[in-house]
Amino acid sequence: MQIDDNIHLAYSTNIHRGNSWEETFAALRDYTMQVREEVCPGDQAFGIGLRLSNEASLELMDRERLAEFRRWLEANHCYVFTINGFPYGNFHGNRVKEQVYAPDWQSKERLDYTKRLFDILAELLPAGIEGSVSTLPCSFRSFISDPSQVAAIKTNLIECATYIEERSDAHGCDLHLGLEPEPFGYLETTPETVAFFADLGAAAPDRGLIQRRIGVNYDTCHMAIQFETAGASLAELVANQIRISKVHLSSALSVSPTEAARQALRAFVDSVYLHQVVGRDPSGALTRWEDLDQALDAPGGASADDEWRIHFHVPLYAEPEKLMGTTVAHLEETLDFLAQHPSVCSHYEFETYTWEVLPAHLRTESVVEQLVGEYKWCFDAFAKRGVSLP
Repeated sequence: MQIDDNIHLAYSTNIHRGNSWEETFAALRDYTMQVREEVCPGDQAFGIGLRLSNEASLELMDRERLAEFRRWLEANHCYVFTINGFPYGNFHGNRVKEQVYAPDWQSKERLDYTKRLFDILAELLPAGIEGSVSTLPCSFRSFISDPSQVAAIKTNLIECATYIEERSDAHGCDLHLGLEPEPFGYLETTPETVAFFADLGAAAPDRGLIQRRIGVNYDTCHMAIQFETAGASLAELVANQIRISKVHLSSALSVSPTEAARQALRAFVDSVYLHQVVGRDPSGALTRWEDLDQALDAPGGASADDEWRIHFHVPLYAEPEKLMGTTVAHLEETLDFLAQHPSVCSHYEFETYTWEVLPAHLRTESVVEQLVGEYKWCFDAFAKRGVSLP
């Protein structure tokens, strides 16, 4: 939903199960409309952060089905301005882990899927509004072992940027792709991201093409886990002319890894998602584990003077507990920076997709209840920074 002249806010529908278009649309009808009634009543347009799997995107390319969805959006005063194109296949219920990165940007499958998302978005996007798609940080780090793989990634991204430019020109709109750095992705940190974009721009026939059509999806959970400072990170991206395509408003777990805290963290281990951990000792040295169970089972334990940050999205409104807190401060710092630089980004999305695997004490009775609470948190956060609400 548009909450001032420049900001569009949505939740990502990747929180709901749905691999086929029928399942995806059922979630929109059964859950998204309930959320809309609670936070955006009346005729005000409600923005949707649409998640489409590869299967759903193929089905939605049917002209009549897409026209029918467009009519549904109009009838319900809704609009799609952003698509989550990170998970290619099923994202709930079964093991996802590192396979969420497959197929990666080495592959034609990832390229074709992303092009298709832009075809759909260009048809759905209202006039005068930018359109964004978020995607993985090129690959999973352990998938890459040879420079030729990185070259293939750059070739496919340049082809995608060219395609996005053509779609933008054909539809008279501004479309852009956001690579989403995260722990153990091929792009993890801001310096790595800046270096990659410098190489990508140099490889493209027109450096401006990359600056216009490919940027960063800045996830506040991911960057907090890296112990980065939000203002410095965002300023570095902007200084290097890297577009902030979208901001994911999200919060991770933060703990001092005492024995009691480590025992409490066992409740957050699950078989579906990857929960990367970055630990920092008092000297500032970082230790990384690919998944939470690896950190908990690591020999030698951990010092209570350390801090662990865990890639487990918790509700934005979650209060600190006795044994663990959250990285919401990084999120607040991000909003502070963007309030001072409002032209940097206009797309905001929250995506606490972990609702099904949250420990009982953090999980609401319904997913709608959680989403409404997160909208209210966002409204309050924007209002504190002088952003006028509808």
